[in-house]
Amino acid sequence: MDILNRRSAGASSSGFMAALKLFIFTVFISLILTHIRADADSPFSVVDDEVQVSRSDGSDSVLIELLKSKIHTLESHIEEKAQEIKRKDEVIATKEKIIKEKSNSITSLQNEIGSLQKKGTLAAEEQLGKAHARAEELERQVEKLKTDIEVKTKEKDLFKAREEEAVKKTVKLNAKVESLQKVIDEQKTKLRKTERALHVAEDELMKVKSEYTSKTRELMEVHGAWLPPWLAVHFSHYQSLLEKNWNVHARPALEMAMQKAIEKKAQLEEWAAPHVETMKTKWIPALTEQWMVVKTNAEPHVQMLTMKTLEIYEVSKNTVTPHIIRVQEIADPYFQELRKFSKPYIDQVATSTRPHVDKIRTTLKPYTKKAVHAYGKFLESATVYHHQV
Repeated sequence: MDILNRRSAGASSSGFMAALKLFIFTVFISLILTHIRADADSPFSVVDDEVQVSRSDGSDSVLIELLKSKIHTLESHIEEKAQEIKRKDEVIATKEKIIKEKSNSITSLQNEIGSLQKKGTLAAEEQLGKAHARAEELERQVEKLKTDIEVKTKEKDLFKAREEEAVKKTVKLNAKVESLQKVIDEQKTKLRKTERALHVAEDELMKVKSEYTSKTRELMEVHGAWLPPWLAVHFSHYQSLLEKNWNVHARPALEMAMQKAIEKKAQLEEWAAPHVETMKTKWIPALTEQWMVVKTNAEPHVQMLTMKTLEIYEVSKNTVTPHIIRVQEIADPYFQELRKFSKPYIDQVATSTRPHVDKIRTTLKPYTKKAVHAYGKFLESATVYHHQV
């Protein structure tokens, strides 16, 4: 608009100058014509006088030619000025046309600039709205991730609790199995001892019987030679009495003891068999399966939680590290001064408490050894159970 105003002002000044030039030219023409008219009047009067005085000379024709030449000169000059004015009018019209075209182009450019400004404002507002929507979406995703992490953490805690409960049950069942195995081993040991005693008794009995038979045979062989009849009678009587007592008392007692031992062994095996079978078929596979399920279900959650925790840790670390470094840089002189100031007191306290600490360490050393030994046994049993599972 400023350009249009300047151009319109220039056009108006050009028109004013053209009008002024035309006015000056008109005044100049009028002055010339007035002068010519005066000159013409004066010669004509002179001519009249001269005619009146004497008409002998030919000055009229000369004056007329002079006037004609002046008129022709003025006409040519006027025509040149008119042509120049026409050219200037054409130039002015061309300039006005160019100015009008430029004004139209400037107006169109201003309209385009306004439309582009409107479009740019709308596009900026649209981008700002999209950015706000994206930020809200990211906030919602962050909240969702936080909720998922909390849920996964709760699930992880639940799986850990179940795992600990399963481990406790497994430990209890292992203790029961071990106690049952100990009872079974003790009963088997007792049975083996009883069987060994029975075998020893049978061997001794067979040995006595064989010795008795051999002695009887020897006595019978030498009976006719030197054994008196009354001794043979007593010997036969005691032999029959011994056999009778063996058949009546010793053999039934021995057979009853063997029968009871066999029955106890059978009862113990019958009582322990279902428990052992139940443990082998139900408890141990169920615990193993539950352990595998817990491990399988918990592993991706644990990995995901670990990844999220690492990401959060990295972001937190990258965010907090500059501040920590700055705080350390600010606080380091104070820490150095505090260390210099407190070092003598710390050394004094350490020197005074060292004997007591050594005494406490010496007193607790046997208990720590026992604790380490018990922990080692626990690790060995846990490793054995893990390999069994």
